[in-house]
Amino acid sequence: MQIHELFTPVVLVDRQRLLNNIERAQRLADTAGARLRPHVKTHKSPAIARWQIDRGAAGICCAKVGEAEVFAAAGITDIRLPYPVHPFNAERILRLMDRASVSIIVDHLLVARGWSDAMSRAGRTLDVLVKVDVGFHRCGIDPDASDALDFVRTVAALPGLRLRGLLSHAGHSYMARSEEEIRAIAEREAEILTTLRDRAAGAGVALEELSVGATPTLRHSARLTGLTELRPGNYVYFDRAQVGLGSASLDDCAMTVLATVVSKPAANRLILDCGSKTLSTDSARGFTVPSGYGAILTPDGTIDVGLEIERLSEEHATVRATGGTRLGPGERVRVLPNHSCVVANMVDEVILVDGDEIVDKLPVTARGKIA
Repeated sequence: MQIHELFTPVVLVDRQRLLNNIERAQRLADTAGARLRPHVKTHKSPAIARWQIDRGAAGICCAKVGEAEVFAAAGITDIRLPYPVHPFNAERILRLMDRASVSIIVDHLLVARGWSDAMSRAGRTLDVLVKVDVGFHRCGIDPDASDALDFVRTVAALPGLRLRGLLSHAGHSYMARSEEEIRAIAEREAEILTTLRDRAAGAGVALEELSVGATPTLRHSARLTGLTELRPGNYVYFDRAQVGLGSASLDDCAMTVLATVVSKPAANRLILDCGSKTLSTDSARGFTVPSGYGAILTPDGTIDVGLEIERLSEEHATVRATGGTRLGPGERVRVLPNHSCVVANMVDEVILVDGDEIVDKLPVTARGKIA
């Protein structure tokens, strides 16, 4: 079966590019002597997670408990939740612990004590890592605060918890404006974690793990000493943002959206059938931020700079054609999404392809697992 036989819009994933991306990241981690623990919120597919593990990944990261439940049910046995999970979820985590090795992060003492109480009541021990804010200013303890070391020591002493190490996410790397800035962010992240680890060691707390995770910083973090774990997610598919941030080339991008021109109201305006329910309204990122809600590709796989997706409705993508276009109703185009993680979560399945040939259909099994 060929892709021209598919109803649109539909999400395509190039099988060889996907496998190449998995293997490339694994080689980076292996060369660095670090564990690769991919974040599966990008693909939400147990099949892809299995390919990652079969090629050497130590386990996976999940964004939410619901995601973790899906992957545990599929037989994945090492799951980390680098997200501030509240002890309200204790019964769910305990059930997960019956099927897999589970670890979570803590960055607030009330939450850490809540998990300590829950595990102590259950007679269990939960692996935890302290989340450290390395500059993104979302979650994590302030490593420069006077009580940062006290927090680490307190968590290490709580019954029912086993403190494994420190974990961070350099999410501000997505706002970088140069390769040098991304490199500096990665280096500063490693410096913050190793410094806090050494301070903890001086206070009698041994921390085995220093875990970092972000696709833009991956290529630099893999060259730094002291880090024990890399947690990229987007690298399996890549997207327009990662191309803009220097993480990938167009030839590395495995995900595209196949769309059909459904209307041509004017010579300089097209309407595609892939609206916000397919592409999402996420803006692009990059050293030079591109405009539009995805890049329309030419038949040879380059970006058509004369076409810009300037507006999205739920079911429509309005395309401005600079200088006009020969495309008309019924013709099809491939769109490189700005953010592949969001696109994957909006469809029930992705179509695995080899060129224009359909190879398989992969269910997005953890789609919508947001709790």
